[in-house]
Amino acid sequence: MSERVYLGIDTSNYTTSAAVFSDGNIVQEKKLLPVEKGKCGLRQSDAVFHHTAQLPQIIEKLSELADMNGISAVGASFTPRSVKGSYMPCFTVGSGFARCLAEVMNIPVYAFSHQQGHIAAAVYSCGERSLLEKKHLAFHVSGGTTEAIIVTHSESDIINTELVGRTLDLNAGQLIDRVGVMLGLEFPCGAELEKLALGFSGKIKTKPTVKECDCCISGVQNICENMYKQGTPNEEIAAYVFEYVEKTLLLMTENIFGKYGKMPVLFSGGVMSNRIIRKNITEKLGNAYFAKPEFSSDNAAGIAVLTAIKSGECV
Repeated sequence: MSERVYLGIDTSNYTTSAAVFSDGNIVQEKKLLPVEKGKCGLRQSDAVFHHTAQLPQIIEKLSELADMNGISAVGASFTPRSVKGSYMPCFTVGSGFARCLAEVMNIPVYAFSHQQGHIAAAVYSCGERSLLEKKHLAFHVSGGTTEAIIVTHSESDIINTELVGRTLDLNAGQLIDRVGVMLGLEFPCGAELEKLALGFSGKIKTKPTVKECDCCISGVQNICENMYKQGTPNEEIAAYVFEYVEKTLLLMTENIFGKYGKMPVLFSGGVMSNRIIRKNITEKLGNAYFAKPEFSSDNAAGIAVLTAIKSGECV
């Protein structure tokens, strides 16, 4: 008897991705959207155009890496978040492709949010599958989102989310990219900025701005711009950014625990692939789980996992 195959698709603001889940294993393929040098992002119309061009290429490459014959079901990110009114044009490319494929192949199509996919990918890759069955706190930290969510399980949605903390201005990933571009790095800047920060061995003092369970990040950009004008070494500026983000997340966690009680904490999103932040949070916060780097940045792996679960598969 052949294994059942589940296809997941995600067309986020900066990454085209597709993944296959079969027999407990994931094979994924993804490609960043091209961003002009010196720019900090894309217009949605450009993102849609690039996804339309890249998605067929991604599917072709994925079919070379995994057996995609007899796909049992397909899932896609239809929205950014699981809340009413959540919408972003770039997700129409992946969701539209999934709907067409399901119609032609006469298979089920399942709609999820990009955020649900991140959480599922993190749970799958950290090896703690029981998190899908228990209440936990999940941080989704990226260029498009900086949110703290209490996650609970339900048979219908698998992952229920309740927003309990968020940024009131800039997202952590936006801060990293803006500072990185200022320092002359290629967008997205996370990996290169991390290399710079690892070259700094001095002490950093930061004072996060956290209001109850929410945070403010935009002021850090102004601080870093002033540091740059004053001739502060790039390595120290990079280290300052990551120290600020780390302390912000820890303080948000402390305040959320005070309000909602302690629970396991799961970190996902591209920012959380940063080795400096992961190491320090792991040392200071017990009972914390992280997505593996390849499952931390935008990917379709979580969507494939959720598609399998929705189809009745035990993962």
